[in-house]
Amino acid sequence: MTFSVLAVIVLCGMAGPVLSGLSRLTAPVVVGEILAGVIVGESGFKYLPATDPTVVFLSAVGFAMLMFVVGTHLPLRDTRLRAALTIGVTGGVLSFVLAAPVGYALSRISGVGHPAIFLLLLAASSSAVVMPIVQEKGLTGDKVLATTAWVAIVDIATIVALPLAVTPGKAPKIAAGGVAVAAVAVAMFWVAHKLRRWKPLEQLRDYSRTRGWAFDLRLSMLVLFSLAALASKFGTSTLIAGFAAGMIVALAGEPKRMTTQLIGLAEGFFVPFFFVALGAKLDFRSLVSSPSDLELVVLLAVAIIACHLVVAVVLRLPWPSGLLASAELGLPAGVVSLGLSQRIISAGNGAAIIAAAMVSLGASSLGAILLARIPATPAGPELPEPPAHA
Repeated sequence: MTFSVLAVIVLCGMAGPVLSGLSRLTAPVVVGEILAGVIVGESGFKYLPATDPTVVFLSAVGFAMLMFVVGTHLPLRDTRLRAALTIGVTGGVLSFVLAAPVGYALSRISGVGHPAIFLLLLAASSSAVVMPIVQEKGLTGDKVLATTAWVAIVDIATIVALPLAVTPGKAPKIAAGGVAVAAVAVAMFWVAHKLRRWKPLEQLRDYSRTRGWAFDLRLSMLVLFSLAALASKFGTSTLIAGFAAGMIVALAGEPKRMTTQLIGLAEGFFVPFFFVALGAKLDFRSLVSSPSDLELVVLLAVAIIACHLVVAVVLRLPWPSGLLASAELGLPAGVVSLGLSQRIISAGNGAAIIAAAMVSLGASSLGAILLARIPATPAGPELPEPPAHA
């Protein structure tokens, strides 16, 4: 890792806003960043060393911060969230119920095997993609809130279940890690609530406001990285740690100045770093030489979109909500990473899974465009103004 490589990564990160801002299709910011990473990574010029330990670690930090930012922008203090969560949980259950037989059939047809992995791929949604799209399009209303709740629930559930599906021998340790992260997050929120009016802390925050110490941001980063360290110790995804830390801040109520600081820190560097590094890992050259893997791309993409459309219709949500919720990113990347390391999928299978995920991103963007043409429910809460990714 050198400063020249770092400069290239930052330059690639700028491709996201440029493509999103200049494209008539208003592509999600993440698309430009991933494509730029593909160009400089394994599928292109091979300039970016995606396996470099420093790149891998900074990418993990970017993913954790992305989930943190998404968590801070969930409207957890809104009184209508309980009803949205009810629909979200129902959608999550339906997603798994529908994905089970379809995933089994797809594993048999494709010849890849491992139906548990296909079950997760078909049920999953990506908050890291859906929330930015919702916020970029300015989508509001109860139906949108219910859709994002559904997405968040299946996102967390599938990420938690992924290590269990790939390495079932470590299931007890991974499950214990999820419980530990949740318990510590609840304890941290309780402490933050109790100390909120503590005078020495209030004085420090006043000094921070007048002297530019960014004290609230430092506290938030301490919570995030502490939970991420705990998750890593148990082999649990940092997605859970990021969400949990973000939810603590959302429930406590974040000051506007911290929001500005967070946008600068996360959106200016770490989050684009994650998406560029992800694109650099992908090798699409092996996909072209295998007709069966190309067939897998089509089958998997169609199955992902179809399953989400069916769930949306059953939940009585607008059918474009199913397209919006079909976006996948983190889980396919995890499936490929773990699957290749455990030698349960081939390089061509991995490229096919990522290619299908890219198709789902386009479907999600189309769903947002169609939803924007539907008048929002007047009673629905408005989502807060977001940064580009979350």
